[in-house]
Amino acid sequence: MLFVMADKQYLVTPSPLVLDNAERKYVLTVHDLPQDERPRERLIAEGPGSLSTTELMAVLLNVGTTKEDVLGMARRIMQDYGERGVMSQTSAERLSKDLDIPLGKAAQIVAAGELGRRFFERNGNGAPTIRTAREVYEHVADMRTLSKEHLRGLYLNAHYKVIHDEVISIGTVDANIVHPREVFRPALEYSAAAVILVHNHPSGVTDPSSADLQVTEQLVAAGTQLGIPLVDHVIVTKEGFASVPTRYQV
Repeated sequence: MLFVMADKQYLVTPSPLVLDNAERKYVLTVHDLPQDERPRERLIAEGPGSLSTTELMAVLLNVGTTKEDVLGMARRIMQDYGERGVMSQTSAERLSKDLDIPLGKAAQIVAAGELGRRFFERNGNGAPTIRTAREVYEHVADMRTLSKEHLRGLYLNAHYKVIHDEVISIGTVDANIVHPREVFRPALEYSAAAVILVHNHPSGVTDPSSADLQVTEQLVAAGTQLGIPLVDHVIVTKEGFASVPTRYQV
């Protein structure tokens, strides 16, 4: 099994309720907001830079459902999936299932993410280079405060550039649940030269669990057989990160 130091380079061989102050009325839905405070109207009047990521997501989704206001839905999506994770997902069906949102809404998100990727790839800005565990930690900053455990795969080419970034599963990392085919299918699809696994510990503890170690050993063996090495498995928390099984603090 290959473990690396934090700064050692990898080696790759080819609630919808809004409360502001005691005097302001309760706001239950986006339609209850004053006209000039609604995300879409603010975007038109002030430009997209004036909106938070959650508000931009609300504009993209346009309307909510009978169960959930659009701002509440956007806020929940960002909290449950993370900014980078949700925009990197390429399966509308999976996103719909993971987030319990209508398939049409999931398709809108996937389409927006694909447009962004195509634009940045065409302009040479869409492929960050990752060589160390610390760079992994910086790349997945949106995972640090997620309330649920996410397992994410970063797929590298031979030049250490991220050619694909995918949320593999949501929930406790377990060898009985995380199957090698789910991890290495994107590697084969995108012709990746190597894989980096990342998952967060909402508890804030960076020590790997026995399940973390078991999953890592299983996937290292699978990668060896496929000729696509698993070069690292990084655990991230709000305060630090661990390259299994060595702990670091930022």
